[in-house]
Amino acid sequence: MKIAELLHVAAGVAFLGIHVGSAQADQTLVIGAANPLTGSLAAMGKDAENGARLAVEEINASGLSVGGQKVTLSLDGKDDMADPRTATMDAQMLVDEKVIAVVGHLNSGCTIPASKVYSDAGIVQISTSTNPAYTLQGFKTTYRSTATDAQQGPALADYVIRKLKVKKVAIVDDATAYGQGLADQFDKAVRARNVNVVSRDATNAQAVDFRAILTKIKGENPDVIMFGGADAGAGPFAKQAKQLGLRAKILGGDGVCTEKLAELAGDASSNVLCSEAGAPLGKMPGGKAFETRYMKRYGQPIQGYAPYNYDAVYIIVDAMKRANSTDSEKILAAMPATNYHGVSGDISFDKKGDLSHGIISMFTYVSGKKQFLEESVMKSPNS
Repeated sequence: MKIAELLHVAAGVAFLGIHVGSAQADQTLVIGAANPLTGSLAAMGKDAENGARLAVEEINASGLSVGGQKVTLSLDGKDDMADPRTATMDAQMLVDEKVIAVVGHLNSGCTIPASKVYSDAGIVQISTSTNPAYTLQGFKTTYRSTATDAQQGPALADYVIRKLKVKKVAIVDDATAYGQGLADQFDKAVRARNVNVVSRDATNAQAVDFRAILTKIKGENPDVIMFGGADAGAGPFAKQAKQLGLRAKILGGDGVCTEKLAELAGDASSNVLCSEAGAPLGKMPGGKAFETRYMKRYGQPIQGYAPYNYDAVYIIVDAMKRANSTDSEKILAAMPATNYHGVSGDISFDKKGDLSHGIISMFTYVSGKKQFLEESVMKSPNS
């Protein structure tokens, strides 16, 4: 076509009111997710990522528009391998990829060092990690979608004192930020109520043979052994305690309180009591419906963290809508005013980024299945 003809066509297009190149392009925004996707905690990490991914898929299917512009979400999932060094490298990669927010990390030992990277970049981080130190660093970017160990430790202590009338306890932790942190809170709470802590031992997150520690503890004859750690260690710990004939109940927090624990502990799981930083799925306002959607999408049961990471994605989108912007700085500015009704319940944050009210639920295991015992509502430790 000759130049004159091209100019004639262009003029015709303009006459019809069609402005080539003026249409506003759709925008794709990336939300980061970081969890242990390999190793002993992979089941919990993948469950957490699955919850976030399901939310992204639902939001895209229903359509999202911000500031008159169509927005498509994408989830960038990183494997931090439950390793603090890897977590900080993953965090920097997500920042470099210009994610608008991050859901994660799962482990406190990863969440806390990674949070500095997100804070420096001004990017919202919503985590299920329970170590209180995470939100006490003074960062404006740190938010938590579950209760903290400052609530969970005292709740565990209250339950065993009130229900089991314990007089002596032994405490073992896996030396991680999560396991040690929860054990510290439990230790403090039972001592405050004049319970005798007969021993405090540390192992590591990779350990699977606890017979030496358990043999020593057997001689101390405690009523309860509190294990601060994850299901990968607690399962063998409970099984070996039974094999050695210990009578003490095994007590753990939300890292222990999974469906996988029963697989690892076998029939010794019936001697385990554990807590979750949150309501049981069946008691969450949207729990049953969420479980149905999750099972349809993934074909496997929820391990525990999926509902909270699902809600976290929706909270980010809610902040985006209220800010009427996809700019990460404006999303961050909208976060403190969050008042969102999610699958896990009503979500609002205190001045540190913790939930205004946290729920702690207690469980035991019957025939290899978790059985709910009771729940308590704990005010924010920062109030």
